[in-house]
Amino acid sequence: MIEALNALLDQPVLLLIVLALGAAIGMAVEKVWNGIEREKRRAYWRGRNANGGKDGVRKESKAVPLKGTPERATLDASEQLRKVMEAQFKPRALLNRPERRLLGVIDKALAEHSPGWRAMGQVSLGEVLYSADKDAFWAINAKRVDLLIVDSECKPLHAVEFQGTGHHGSPETAARDAVKKEALRRAGIGYVEVVSGNTPAEVREMVRKLVGNAPRSPDGFGNRRAGGRTA
Repeated sequence: MIEALNALLDQPVLLLIVLALGAAIGMAVEKVWNGIEREKRRAYWRGRNANGGKDGVRKESKAVPLKGTPERATLDASEQLRKVMEAQFKPRALLNRPERRLLGVIDKALAEHSPGWRAMGQVSLGEVLYSADKDAFWAINAKRVDLLIVDSECKPLHAVEFQGTGHHGSPETAARDAVKKEALRRAGIGYVEVVSGNTPAEVREMVRKLVGNAPRSPDGFGNRRAGGRTA
């Protein structure tokens, strides 16, 4: 064995060829293995989506999850880039018109009653909730709330859902909302609903109650409180 190595060292060109062949074989094996693992992941998620997930509720979004997934993304980065380069994109508003009006009313009410609080739109639950149970986390990861009220440290306090006309028109929608409500309740985050018939005055009163019911922190701003839903 030592003599063979010495022979290769005496012939640098041959040594480079051997090393190149070894690297090529290693890359080929890795590519095949990655392909097998990727196909396993695709089969796994196809099966889960076909069954509606563990709890029978289909995911809110059919987009390929990219962040914080237990199996990472179905497509690797190079495939994602190729797909993006082949597609056309257009910007779209983060909130629709009724949601924008609601955000404006809540922002003004927060500025009046608790300047340290603020509202954010279309927040992914996977960004503000965590569970060591992977199946439970995946049940909420792709779901969003219309608005999220946070404190001065951006800690989530209350989710605000706008219920337009016909929002509860399907069992799937109601089941999806139930999943969000329960996850938020277990995390100690409040949940309130604003319906299309609520007036700005009613929304301001809702915000005033949320702020008034929250414990006060030393800096004078509201702090997190558990649960809590207004009528």
